[in-house]
Amino acid sequence: MAKNPVIVQTKKMDLLQNIDTNNLPKHLAIIMDGNGRWAKQQGLLRAFGHESGTKSVKIIIETCARLGIENLTLYAFSTENWNRPKLEVDTLMKILIKSLKKELTTLQNNNIKLNTIGNLEKMPQSAQKELLDVIEKTKDNTKMTLTLALSYGSREEIINVVKNISDKVKNNIISIDSIDDSIINEHLYTQNLPDVDLLIRTSGEHRISNFLLWQIAYAELYFTDVLWPDFKEQNLYEAIISYQKRERRFGKTSEQIK
Repeated sequence: MAKNPVIVQTKKMDLLQNIDTNNLPKHLAIIMDGNGRWAKQQGLLRAFGHESGTKSVKIIIETCARLGIENLTLYAFSTENWNRPKLEVDTLMKILIKSLKKELTTLQNNNIKLNTIGNLEKMPQSAQKELLDVIEKTKDNTKMTLTLALSYGSREEIINVVKNISDKVKNNIISIDSIDDSIINEHLYTQNLPDVDLLIRTSGEHRISNFLLWQIAYAELYFTDVLWPDFKEQNLYEAIISYQKRERRFGKTSEQIK
């Protein structure tokens, strides 16, 4: 049965009014899961699920910008995703290129800067070219930073950090004693981003799936059964409200926080 649009809109407004705009996550990360299962439920090919998922991407990006969230990171394609059937991978790359071309105007209109993390050398040249073009055209935007995790794997990122720091120690650029959180942060893909405050995963899975393992050390985790193509503004509002109800102690006691 189709949802009554009036009821849906009323619920969205009610949820929005319950959000404290002074207590938003400075960095929101999302594992966008469930495109394939959504397509299967509709009796469609997986490609249609990925295509439909781009609509949710647009909605969530614009909603985050309106709310005032400064950093949004989307897990778009993992290092493990290269193991999927070639046809699906090729389709995902085509959808990525198409979306970048189509949504440049959205990014510009909302003053959003595009960023990307991951091993981009594995990406097709056409995708790399489109990414770099949009990154260049949005580099001076200041309202929000949208980061796409592409060909990204956190273990690979951490391995690269270890190699780079080890090389600098070997060449007396830094000392072993100086290695701390800040040194490691400086060598991560996310060196210009704050740690993640809220991590959302859709589709009912309760895994991190090799995503920002260092950066989510103190993130609040939010899991929802909603499949990504069905994840809209009200679902994001619910996640943020859940986040704002939690006490973030960072190892301290409740009394110390208060």
